Amino acid sequence: MEGEWRAGPWRVGGYTEVRELGAGAQGRVVLARHDASGTPVAIKYLAARADEADRERLRHEALMLGRANSPHVARLFQLVEGPDTAAIVMEAVDGVSLKEVLARHGALGPEAALAVLKGSLLGLAAAHAVGVVHRDYKPANVVVPADGRSRLVDFGIATPAGEEAGGAGTPYYMAPEQWSRHVATPRSDVYSATCVFVECVTGQRPYGGGRAELMRAHLTGEIPVDPVPEPLRPLVLQGMAKAPEDRPAGAAAFVDDLERTAQAAYGRDWEARGVHALSAGAVALAALFPLAAWLMPGAAGAAGAAGAAAAGGASAAGAASAAGGAAAGGAAAGGAAAGAAGTGAATGVAGMSGAAGVSGAGTASAAGKVAAGSAIKAFLGSGLGITAAAVGTAAVVGAGAVTVQQVTGGKDPSPRPSPTVVAAAVADVKPCVTQAPGAVITPTDGPSKVTLPAQIKLPKNAAVYSSGQGLLIGPAGKRCESSVGANSGASSVGDFGTALVEQNWQGSVGGIRIQLCEYFPDSPQAQRERAQGEECTSILSTRQPLETGVPGYQAVLSRGPGTDDLPPSPAVKAVLAVLTPRGLTWPITCTAPAAQAAICDAALFYWYTQRLEDAKPAKADLDRAAKAISAFVASTRI
Repeated sequence: MEGEWRAGPWRVGGYTEVRELGAGAQGRVVLARHDASGTPVAIKYLAARADEADRERLRHEALMLGRANSPHVARLFQLVEGPDTAAIVMEAVDGVSLKEVLARHGALGPEAALAVLKGSLLGLAAAHAVGVVHRDYKPANVVVPADGRSRLVDFGIATPAGEEAGGAGTPYYMAPEQWSRHVATPRSDVYSATCVFVECVTGQRPYGGGRAELMRAHLTGEIPVDPVPEPLRPLVLQGMAKAPEDRPAGAAAFVDDLERTAQAAYGRDWEARGVHALSAGAVALAALFPLAAWLMPGAAGAAGAAGAAAAGGASAAGAASAAGGAAAGGAAAGGAAAGAAGTGAATGVAGMSGAAGVSGAGTASAAGKVAAGSAIKAFLGSGLGITAAAVGTAAVVGAGAVTVQQVTGGKDPSPRPSPTVVAAAVADVKPCVTQAPGAVITPTDGPSKVTLPAQIKLPKNAAVYSSGQGLLIGPAGKRCESSVGANSGASSVGDFGTALVEQNWQGSVGGIRIQLCEYFPDSPQAQRERAQGEECTSILSTRQPLETGVPGYQAVLSRGPGTDDLPPSPAVKAVLAVLTPRGLTWPITCTAPAAQAAICDAALFYWYTQRLEDAKPAKADLDRAAKAISAFVASTRI
């Protein structure tokens, strides 16, 4: 029966179990801590009465997970077999399931629904590229972290493309060929993803009723496009076509159609708005995040803890309430893998122990420094202090910065000082709203003024904003929006009409590795990842090294992964990433009309100086970096 376990059940060695995330007839998923590195993981155990067929299915799931390698698919660390049982160790994705987001918030806006569909299609495309069909795409198998970028989990019934579909799946989202037991292909996943998209954008599943009614509807019923916004109906008709050959050949092809449709209907910055809306929806449910509950078990409430953070010190992640034992991170009902499922091929713990090498007692600069919470350090063991460094001081500095000058002239008493002009941008600091786990915070403390580096000439139409991770320069008069979870977060200010400045950070092992490999694939840290069997490559076509002049610090400038998300030409887009000695990567992106390129110059350089603050670079090195950043921004004009 459900919940039946052996006396003294077998456990994977080298891990300390923290709490149960979910359980069902087929097994259970627990949140655990890797003893050697402190890395949080999810472990999926088979039920006590599992037979050889069950064990073979788990081996198959590990194989399918291992074949898919994408930032949109959760990461597999290890398959472990014990006496008459087995378990898989997976990345703990800290977020909430799309199912929970829909249950709590109802229909998402069109842009947020499109962002969900795009992220999921990219995850499915990674699986399809290695010949794997998921076969059970549904809201419970999509996790939305605090940064709003959805992740695909649970490959429990995935199968190699071309094999019989076998009727497996969830009836609400099953393609017609799955009902009739035809061959499973990537087009089947496209159908399921489109069904979920309809649910996201309308708040209702495409079809309802019992199993027999659902089968008839999926096989012969009309495609329910009436509740869908008119510009998006062609996507639904295409993705839910009854005949597989009438659908896109796979997820990758469907992404291209989606992006064209979304841009035509909602503008170039549709994705930024959609991801932010998803982020807000997820963070509002952060009490259900599995790692948030770990950080502060038994917390009295998110709002109180968040208030303490704003008042001066608790870590943002610690602000989350533990809200009982809710199954978080997208735990799938009935024993499906929890939302902390994982991806990527690995046959040992090397990937995690290596990841410990990128950890460190991180600190976050926010109008000075905000130390990472001790709860985080204890939680991760190895001290990934970056993980939601305090929601703490969030501030906005207006564009009317005061220029302080010290000028001597006329006849002064001897000895007469040399005439000097010292320019420093100084302004009052005002709070900016930050969405923290379980609450919206307007901090009341923090520095009263901020002084910018001498190399920065703050444009008249620019301002300085502060998130929990540091100060951001962006267009004046715009809303600064930050969201934080237990191990990821994002901040943004502005829009494509003026300038859009975005910064996201990762605290999970997989997230840190992805950013490291994307921006610094030739670094010693990336080389260590590859030596341990990890996939560590970059898709960036442009990476220009930026000499720091400081040992142990690397920086790079890039145009980013693509130029589709740009304001009307002429426009500029530049990404700056800094790799610290602790192995943490801090990317910031600025996109703006070419006439506002000076905002990007200031935004990227100011972020750069904060990341190198501890190293105390020489003025000559800072001068050189400021010129190099400005020249690179100008070179991105298209």
